[in-house]
Amino acid sequence: MVKVDLNCDLGESFGNFKVGNDEVVLQYVTSVNVACGFHAGDPIVMQKTVEMALDNNVAIGAHPGFPDLLGFGRRQMFITPAEAKAYVLYQVSALNGFVKAAGGTLQHVKPHGAFYNMAAKDYGLARGIAEGVHAVNPDLILMGLAGGELIRAGKEVGLQTASEVFGDRRYTSDGKLMDRSVEGSVIHDKQAAADQILDMVLHGKVRTLDGEEVHVEADSICVHGDNYEAVELVKEIRRSLTEKGVELKALR
Repeated sequence: MVKVDLNCDLGESFGNFKVGNDEVVLQYVTSVNVACGFHAGDPIVMQKTVEMALDNNVAIGAHPGFPDLLGFGRRQMFITPAEAKAYVLYQVSALNGFVKAAGGTLQHVKPHGAFYNMAAKDYGLARGIAEGVHAVNPDLILMGLAGGELIRAGKEVGLQTASEVFGDRRYTSDGKLMDRSVEGSVIHDKQAAADQILDMVLHGKVRTLDGEEVHVEADSICVHGDNYEAVELVKEIRRSLTEKGVELKALR
């Protein structure tokens, strides 16, 4: 039987500002990536999200990003590998504290936004991230874009890795995510998202906007929590996969 993890980025509210519908999404996923305060989230939101995930028997991952609350972590920053390691060590350690205090165990780490996309292409940045994760706990799983440099760096530092694919994003011909500024780069139609996921999970391929087929490996599927269609997308993806006999299961 084919098995795959279904994850969502959550805990992205901040202070009085609410982002996403975390309580509902948690009912349909097997893992969550919790913001750690740099691009979104705050101590109260982090604590609440961790507790909700544990209540729903959902595996927890840290979602470290660039220190960019105003840009939601989606603006590029040019930092050294050493800085990347420190940013990851700081954020993952913080979330890990909340997870341990609530009686849980942190499963994985997945960088956010521009941090994630840049690390998919830049080996030096990816290596810094991987070393930061390893410094917190070498048993953590490092999640990154399928076929990207973060997966290579994680393996080279001795981490277990998980290749991630996206149901609500379009891909370029080199297997990377299309920039959000490009029209059509974000998928809002739940059937289109489900069809794309089925191709990736069952056939190991994804079709670009240009009609080209690109090979991908799918250990985990992501739906973005801030996508206003997140709940409907994740429900349809789950239904479609289950209908095809795919087992949804956390990475561990």
